[in-house]
Amino acid sequence: MTEKEKMLAGQLYDSSDPELDRLRVKARKLARRYNLTDEDEREKQYEILKELLSNTREMPWMQAPVYFDYGCNTYFGKCCGTNFNFTCLDVCPVHIGDNVLIGPNVTLATPMHPLLSEERNARQREDGSLYNLEYAKPIVIESDCWLASNVVVCGGVTIGEGSVIGAGSVVTRDIPPHSLAAGNPCRVIREITDKDRME
Repeated sequence: MTEKEKMLAGQLYDSSDPELDRLRVKARKLARRYNLTDEDEREKQYEILKELLSNTREMPWMQAPVYFDYGCNTYFGKCCGTNFNFTCLDVCPVHIGDNVLIGPNVTLATPMHPLLSEERNARQREDGSLYNLEYAKPIVIESDCWLASNVVVCGGVTIGEGSVIGAGSVVTRDIPPHSLAAGNPCRVIREITDKDRME
């Protein structure tokens, strides 16, 4: 198994693997290019996103700046948008459904590190170079969700369809569909119902 295959499978892997280094550098260069575009350069932004988010069919609207570990491990559905400072550490797959709104300063973080220090600490190869082992857990944000400002979603979490995550929340556990949830750690406050209709 390659280090990339281990990474995508959620197994311990060496993040300094040359193939993974190349993919990360490519993604970060593309994100930097995107971040230097202006809002009225839609065609240029679209071309960059097509390369950065190579496994996404319909490109989201993204307010620069954006940051990705790999880009190719993130899958957006239709009609999605992210506000300023979207950070996606997509070591494991990140699946985002249709019509998802993501507020400013939101972080989706799939990487995990072992709890035991002897497993987490740097190791030395025979040539003297150092490396670490880490692993990751996927994130799923189902369709019709809204993540408000400064939300952090941790690896292994699924946010159910139609849910709203309040500003500043740290989501460490699954959120059921059609829930209003907030806090640190994020918890369900109540179900979203027809009583919430504004029209």
